[in-house]
Parts: sequence; structure tokens; C-alpha cells
Amino acid sequence: MIYNSKEAEKKAAFQVAELMMAAARTAPKGCGVDNLVTIMIDGEEKDKLANQMRRITEETGETYFARDGGNVDACPVVVVFGIKNSPLGLDHCSYCGFENCAATIKAGGNCAFNITDIGIALGSAVSVAADHRFDNRVMFSVGKAALALKYLPEDVRVAFGIPLSAAGKSIFFDRDSGNVDLSV
Repeated sequence: MIYNSKEAEKKAAFQVAELMMAAARTAPKGCGVDNLVTIMIDGEEKDKLANQMRRITEETGETYFARDGGNVDACPVVVVFGIKNSPLGLDHCSYCGFENCAATIKAGGNCAFNITDIGIALGSAVSVAADHRFDNRVMFSVGKAALALKYLPEDVRVAFGIPLSAAGKSIFFDRDSGNVDLSV
């Protein structure tokens, strides 16, 4: 049997996505508490995700959502990482900007440890993609669209997505920055 490169590359993308999810799961977590939620999206759900990103551009005028939606269209699979907002119950932390976890909960804030945990998990995931030579990009826009579509549980308020691509040239570079001011 003969397999063409497109078929093999798509199959490899799913294998890498699964490895990324495992790497994120085993990444260190604050106080050893695992609040990470991961999903892998393809097919019709991925198309809905990209369309939701374009709708966000229409609603907000933030053109990078549509630009990133085009990247999602061009990828066989997207991995989404979310973190449940579950303060750890520390009395003397205040990294979130509130006096303690009780004040964070009362104000509806996000636990700094939870946010740090998703960052570490994302770093582990992209290192797996890089080790397998898959082009990828961490996208806030994918996470916002996944949350809007309720692809993640209700207690997840922060999410990021990582589309995977195997192309002759990375689709994640030489992109128009949209209306993001990069002159800083």
C-alpha cells in the first residue's frame, strides 16, 4: 500500500496532539492540584471554532481573531487547554492581587497559581510539538472562541489553543498583525 505525505502528516498531527495533552497533564502544578482541562478538536467542531473566531472579529473589530481563524482552518487538529478557577486556599499568598483566596473568590478573581499552572502546561505542550517538528502557536483567540462555544466545562474561565501544522513553511509567521499595535 502507498501512503501519501498528506495522510501521514495528518495522522502524525493527531499523535503529536495526544502527546501534547499528556505532557501538559504531567507538567508541575501548584500544590500538586490538577485543575487542567484539555481537548483535541478536528472536523466539524474545528470548523465551528474557526467560524466563532470570525464572529468575534465582527463583534469586536479585533481582526486577529479572523486571522487566527484562518490558521485554524489550515490545520488538521487544534489542542485546547483550559484551567479550572479553583483557588488553593492559601491565607498569605496575594499573588492574584487580593488579600487571600477567600477575597479572590468573593471578587470573582482568578487564582494566580491556576494561571501559572496553565502557562507551565502550555510550555510543556509546545515543547512536545517542537520536538516533533510540528509548527504551532499558542493562541488566546482560540481559547476565547472555545469558551464561547462551551467546548470546556463551565468552571474553566481561562483557555488557550494550539493549532498544529506540517507545511513546507510555517503558516504562523509572516501574518498580518491585524489591529494589534506592535510599535511599543
